[in-house]
Amino acid sequence: MTRFFRSAFGIAVLGCLVLAGWAVWSAGVFDGPVARQLRSASVYAAPGVTLDRPAAERVIGNRRLVVAFLEPGADLSDACDSLGSAADGTLAVMLGRDGEDYEKYGCSRLPGRDDENFGKAFVAESMIGNGIDAFADRPVEALKVLVVNYDLLVRSGAIPDGGRTVSPSLPRYLIAAAAAGAVLLGSSALYLTARRATRTAVARRERRDAEADERTELAAAAAVLAQEIIDLDARYARQTGKSKFARNYRTLVAAYAKLLPDLGRDTPELRARVEKLLTRARELAAQVP
Repeated sequence: MTRFFRSAFGIAVLGCLVLAGWAVWSAGVFDGPVARQLRSASVYAAPGVTLDRPAAERVIGNRRLVVAFLEPGADLSDACDSLGSAADGTLAVMLGRDGEDYEKYGCSRLPGRDDENFGKAFVAESMIGNGIDAFADRPVEALKVLVVNYDLLVRSGAIPDGGRTVSPSLPRYLIAAAAAGAVLLGSSALYLTARRATRTAVARRERRDAEADERTELAAAAAVLAQEIIDLDARYARQTGKSKFARNYRTLVAAYAKLLPDLGRDTPELRARVEKLLTRARELAAQVP
């Protein structure tokens, strides 16, 4: 295993694993329900909380403000901590019904909240929820009050001006691009490999079929030659050993005997030798009735 990760390929695999881990983590795969919703929206409503979300989103618009309506009795501080980096650059407000009022928890995610802008963040967290208790049963109206307070804080300089830009995270683009690239490149590679393998297999099969046909033709020609020699043998028995036919027959048989060890091979020269001997055998058969 150590040797593998010391190789160039192993280092590349390790780098890909690290990149994939970073992408999965920073894309919010471990987010809780509040963070997952507020990463790309301005409003979260817990199960059981009645809220017209489209209307609520329109009220907030593109302000750097996110609001979570949690179930009664929820730990608002824990909900704030669970946001992580999902609402960076915004003023988050955690709300939960407490009888006829709201329990409120301001949760600044604005730049410099723990350093030079600590005082501004404290003021924003303290003032953002003023006046919303009168609308505890009308959450959209409560959001309108929050928006008025937010705009006042912007004009006072406690909150920086500007809108919130919500876009899919870079890691998600990387994962999507990697997945698409892997599918396209993998499919192309498989297609080209399969096409090449098919062509190779077809060519090999055609070559084998052609060789089989040639071997069959050679075997057939050799069989015909053998039969011609057998037929000539009966005529040879009636001839004198010094006749021209006998001499030609013995020469033919000797040539055939030299041919036999080579019949296991199939070459153009061998086929030519068989055809030549077959022609001689037929010419010899024509000499003697």
